[in-house]
Amino acid sequence: MALMAVICTSIMASGIKEHGLAPLLGGNKLASWTLGRRRNSPSSTSISSNKSKFIAMAFPTIIAPKREKDPKKRIVITGMGLVSVFGTDTDEFYNKLLEGQSGISYIDRFDASSFAVQFGGQIRNFSSNNYIDGKRERRLDDCWRYCIVAARKALEDAQLGNEALNSVNKSRAGVLIGSGLGGLTVYSDGVDAFTGKSNKRITPFFIPYSITNMGSALLAIDTGLMGPNYSISTACATANYCFCAAANHIRRGEADLMVTGGTEAPILPIGIGGFIACRALSQRNNQPEKASRPWDKGRDGFVLGEGSGVLVMESLEHARRRDAIIIAEYLGGAINCDAHHMTNPRSDGLGVSSCIEKSLEDAGVSAEEVNYINAHATSSLAGDLAEVNAIKKVFKETSEIKMNATKSLIGHCLGASGGLEAIATIKAITTGWLHPTLNQYNLEPEVTIDTVADVKKNHEVHVAISNSFGIGGHNSVVVFAPFNP
Repeated sequence: MALMAVICTSIMASGIKEHGLAPLLGGNKLASWTLGRRRNSPSSTSISSNKSKFIAMAFPTIIAPKREKDPKKRIVITGMGLVSVFGTDTDEFYNKLLEGQSGISYIDRFDASSFAVQFGGQIRNFSSNNYIDGKRERRLDDCWRYCIVAARKALEDAQLGNEALNSVNKSRAGVLIGSGLGGLTVYSDGVDAFTGKSNKRITPFFIPYSITNMGSALLAIDTGLMGPNYSISTACATANYCFCAAANHIRRGEADLMVTGGTEAPILPIGIGGFIACRALSQRNNQPEKASRPWDKGRDGFVLGEGSGVLVMESLEHARRRDAIIIAEYLGGAINCDAHHMTNPRSDGLGVSSCIEKSLEDAGVSAEEVNYINAHATSSLAGDLAEVNAIKKVFKETSEIKMNATKSLIGHCLGASGGLEAIATIKAITTGWLHPTLNQYNLEPEVTIDTVADVKKNHEVHVAISNSFGIGGHNSVVVFAPFNP
């Protein structure tokens, strides 16, 4: 014991990072030790765009089972970009979330007065800010406009503007951005033209701008990125599926860098009408901002939203080589299927609990290390409780866990939801603040986890998971943490 005390004293005196023993040291006594500068102080109530290279964290009390050490396989986040109901700036987006502002309001993009649902998380006054030339912008579906702007902003956030991007080996830089519905406006207009419901001629862009792979294709054409390129479409789980796949391309040595996420633009008659027919949407037309109420006994369906959320993922080796500013670390993720029902989740949460366990295994972390969950939590009758049941199966002790629902503020953005929620999760990590879950009036008794009801909370995140589940039983969970060199 005396020898161990001498060794530990020597380690602490000379710096724990150099000895490589940080993963072995746990407990509250080391909570104040850091490996560098915090990106933002947890005491801050608003978000600054200033970045620091390293982020401090308290060491976990449980030893990570097999966290990745190889810098070629460790995956870091170096850029984030979005288009949202709160604009296109990630700091402004998160500030609005922290303030508890609702992005839900009445739809004015079309006359929704005859619809059973007349509200949503509609994006207004969107501008591409010259990221897209005028002629092409007029032809593009909003889905792809959102995608290109979010991706370009993510690249700029990663210090990879046009000139800097030319210094990257573009054959080893790929794009993987998915969508649940694709170019729905172009598709709807094309069908109307084809069936004679409109006077417009069917456009030659009908097929290209409708199909779901076009976001990845258009961005590659714009940037010259020639690495892995495709899209994934797994409904509301799309963005997380893309993150998992993009990360695996880097881990397998097929890419150094991936631009990845999700995009969606469904707020139009066919989108709203289709989900009304599914009986999936809240019909609280008299109080739109109070319609999305995850885990509340009065919930009556989700609120449709739209936007795009994109991350730049890199191998740690590549990020260091170009002296990139590292925002956070992607530790791992998992995907699976309920194999149960087209729209209803398993009530026992088995598919989701298994997916969470597999994501933690892939990340090399234990359940005890997780202290923040960005939940799928759509405000659906069956889904909310199924997710909670699954979470409680995996996390036996939840007193230290905080769980919130981004959809309560911005609506359910379908294939883009995982992208936007990943950004919210990473912002929670870098700021030390969790945004509130709105409309928590009368929680279901099964919900015993702190849902950050109505008011933001200061919370140092050690390990976070972000859940996304899609129609068809598609489950996905991704794991993020502060970057620890």
